[in-house]
Amino acid sequence: MERNLLQVKNLRKSFGANEILKGISFNLQQGQVISLIGPSGSGKSTLLRCLNLLERPDQGEIFYKGQNILEGDFKTADFKGKVAMVFQNFNLFNNMTVLENCTRAPIKVLNKDRKQVESQAIHNLELVGMADFLQARPRQLSGGQKQRVAIARALTMEPDLILFDEPTSALDPEMVGEVLATIKNLRDLGMTMLIVSHEMDFVSRVSDRIIFMDQGSILEEGNPEEIFTNPQQQRTKDFLSL
Repeated sequence: MERNLLQVKNLRKSFGANEILKGISFNLQQGQVISLIGPSGSGKSTLLRCLNLLERPDQGEIFYKGQNILEGDFKTADFKGKVAMVFQNFNLFNNMTVLENCTRAPIKVLNKDRKQVESQAIHNLELVGMADFLQARPRQLSGGQKQRVAIARALTMEPDLILFDEPTSALDPEMVGEVLATIKNLRDLGMTMLIVSHEMDFVSRVSDRIIFMDQGSILEEGNPEEIFTNPQQQRTKDFLSL
């Protein structure tokens, strides 16, 4: 029986008078891939940042394996090690090698054994096709290569969940495919993922469920066939130009 890894209930977030998230609720099951789609400014990235506590929600609940991570007695440090995020602009350390970028957080933040972490990082870099670049610096890499390193870095945290915030938006068109292929490979390996993307063809192929957001609310959710061939909301149809 599938179990919920994450339960989000009535999440709200404002910046000043601007309410960005207006009562978001959904469940994410172990091994599931959910994609968030919708126009720019609909709250998708803010939602991801709330889920890994880069932003603190104003109201609502986030349950991770049945525990509310927003309660005062929850050890958020333990949770942060289990949720990794891949950013649209890579966020690599330019003064470190590819291998050092992948090993720094597990060693410094999670206090894991260096040799074990390096072995795991090399395995993950092989998985994303970057094993030949262990000693390279980010400035020597293409955008697609940087993003694949960022994915390997996320994997080296050994997370339960990876959040992808527009992972291809900063890439040249010819580099998009290699990153999307890497993410699809993770899906085939059973990785639980929450993906914000404007790549609709990719979203339709990789997702178990799709959530359509607009103006801080979830307007519609369903499987790819339901969303892309038979959306129920006119706003969804307009966005997909159906």
